[in-house]
Amino acid sequence: MPSAANVLLYVAIVAYVLYRVVYRQVRGTLLDRRTLTVMPLVLVAVGGYLCAKALPGASAAELGLLAVDLVVLAGLGVLRSTTTTLTERDGTTFQKGSAITVGLWVLTIGVRVGLVALGTALGIAGPLTSASIALTIGVSIAVQNATTYYRVQQRGLPLADRRPAALSR
Repeated sequence: MPSAANVLLYVAIVAYVLYRVVYRQVRGTLLDRRTLTVMPLVLVAVGGYLCAKALPGASAAELGLLAVDLVVLAGLGVLRSTTTTLTERDGTTFQKGSAITVGLWVLTIGVRVGLVALGTALGIAGPLTSASIALTIGVSIAVQNATTYYRVQQRGLPLADRRPAALSR
């Protein structure tokens, strides 16, 4: 059972991701290399640290559940990227999500919760399952952003190293 501090950390991660990623994708956001890399790197680092702490007590079945979780959420990351429109604006790429993007985010969260519930029902969910939320969401966002970066490159759209000062408000 996760500690109260871990539960608060998970709630904070989810709230932050909902705002920084989902909300900003729906309203649209200017992309630069920093916006595509920082959040997934932070989530994967935090998730990797928490998973490393939980790893010694993990069963093979729990590791298998984590592998399935990572593969499915990575696939959903690819799908989410393909549902956003990319256009040029103010010297960089502007990304805007659609209703389908929102639906895929809801599905992503539902799959994550469903896999945890399945693992619990099968008796294989343990500390690693709860500790891996930041890792799985971070990987999903990293794959989405990598796919978006690939799409930007394929379309020949500009991608600023940093947003111009006038646009960072």
